[in-house]
Order: sequence, then C-alpha cells, then structure tokens
Amino acid sequence: MTARVKTLADIAQIAGVTTATVSRALSGNLRISSATRQRVLDIADSHGFQINQTARNLRLGRTDSIGVVIPLGHESAQRVSDPFYTALIGQLMDGLANREQAMLLSAVTPHDSAWLANLSRSGRVDGIVVLCQSDQDPVLRKVARTYQPLVVWGETTDGYCSVGTDNQLGGRIATEHLLALGRRRIAFAGMTDIPELVGRHAGYLAAHAAAGVAVGAHIPVPLAFDPESPFLDTLIAAHPEIDGIVAASDVIAIHLIRALARHGRRVPEDVAVVGYDDVSLAAHTTPSLTTVRQDLTIAAATLLELVFRRIAGEDAPSARISVQLIKRQSA
Repeated sequence: MTARVKTLADIAQIAGVTTATVSRALSGNLRISSATRQRVLDIADSHGFQINQTARNLRLGRTDSIGVVIPLGHESAQRVSDPFYTALIGQLMDGLANREQAMLLSAVTPHDSAWLANLSRSGRVDGIVVLCQSDQDPVLRKVARTYQPLVVWGETTDGYCSVGTDNQLGGRIATEHLLALGRRRIAFAGMTDIPELVGRHAGYLAAHAAAGVAVGAHIPVPLAFDPESPFLDTLIAAHPEIDGIVAASDVIAIHLIRALARHGRRVPEDVAVVGYDDVSLAAHTTPSLTTVRQDLTIAAATLLELVFRRIAGEDAPSARISVQLIKRQSA
C-alpha cells in the first residue's frame, strides 16, 4: 500500500531523515547534500506534495519578501516604465535574488492615506521600500512611527529612513557647469511638486545667486508627459532666448533636445543641455547627454542594506549617495 504523504514528517519517514532536513531540502538549502535534496524532491513530486507556504511563513514569522512600492500621487508622477525606475527596480530585484528574497512590486495611485499602512499590516512582506516620496510625505511619516522596516528613496528627511542623492548639490553643479560655459539664459525644465525636484531647483537657484546671474525661465515639464504631443514644442517656441537648460531628469532632457532640433536650434551650439539621473539612454542619444549621475547600483544596495538592518531590529539611519557630473556632448 502506498504511504500517504500529507506532511513534512511523512516525507521524512519515507526518506529516513529528519523533518528539519526535509524542510531545508524543499527550500533549496545548499547545506543539504545534493543526493538527499534530490531524494526528498523525488518523494514530494511522486506524491504531489506542496508546501503550505502561508502556514510556513506564519510559523517562521517571515515571508522572505520585500514590498517595493511606487506611489503615483503627484501631478508629474513618473511612469513606472521610466528608464530610471526600470533600472532601479532591476538592481533591487538582482539584490533580492542574491539574498534569496522575493519582490512584491506595485504602483499605487493613493485614493486614501491608508495604502501604506494596509501593506505594512498585511503580513505579505517583511519590509517595504518606497520609490519616490511623491506627495505622500505625511503618510510616510505616520507609518514610520510604528513600522520599523520602511526605507524610502527620495530627499533626505528626519521623518523616516531615506536614501537619496543630494539633489540641491546636483542641481547646483549642473547649473554651474552651464554658467562656466558662458551660458547666461539658463532655463530649469521640470516641475517642483516633489521633494527631490524641489532640491534640484533650489540648487539651480543657488548657483545663479552665487554667480550674480539672473535666473532664467522655468519650463514646467512633468516627469510624465506625452512626447508625441505639441507640449514641448510650445514651450520651446515660447522661450527663444534660452541658451542652456538644466533638466529635472534625463528623459525630459532627451525629449527637449529633440524639440530643440525641430525648431532648428542646435545642441550644444545654440542651447546646452544637462540632464539628471544618467540612465542608460543618456550615453546613446545624439548628441550624448551631459548629466548628473545617481549611481543606481549603490542606491539599490544601500536601500536593501538598510531595510534588512531594520528588519533585524536595528534603527539604521538615512543615507546619502554622492552625485557626479558626467560630461558628454550636450553641454
């Protein structure tokens, strides 16, 4: 008569090993010999045995999953398909895979203030990484008061653990570069509706003040916009005086370069352009894009280090990543 297999103990009895060994073998633990792992897997397969993962997680008090959430609350919210997000998410996914952890990825359009608290209480994840503060700073502060393993990518703040670059410094060095090239009618292209962009714009203003140069036009380009619309062409046509642009992101910069070309304005001869992020496309545009680099490899590693330290109960502090001006052909 074929033995009935419903529990780990049933498999252990057939395999002649302990229940703990069966559990480790089924989870792929490399400390179990390959022969034992294969024998356990063969028994499980032949009896159609599946681990009750929910029960296992409840027993162990962990899910081996990290929630990665993109809030899309502000007017100029980046699309999740933006090269910046796809690169950062890819780096996070690689880092989690190396730790044998899963990612629960979601983009949220907040309709109420409970979206983050609901995830933190759901029992689906061990910790949460939020990519971009959006307009959700009060929500982040509230949840952080009671939920330890929360780390946010964005502007440094005292209200919660955050990782980000010095956006004011980044905006300043981008502007100083254009001023050093002799440009005196420099526009800032981007919204100022999230903390990171506020910082970049503040750096742009500070560089002008230090140089004693009047601030140029503000071109209010959302991070998410339809590049096929006449929106950018209208903005470019409205500002024929500009000779430089500090863009709030590389995507904005790349599309502005194309709009300038449609208006017969050469980059960098007529208008020098500096982006922000250094996404992979930046080096391959024509002309290649001068930009402020945020090192996303370091960013992802730092986000994960801090969230796992906080999962372990450590009150890990916020971290700031250095920025670097990458000089290419556009400025």
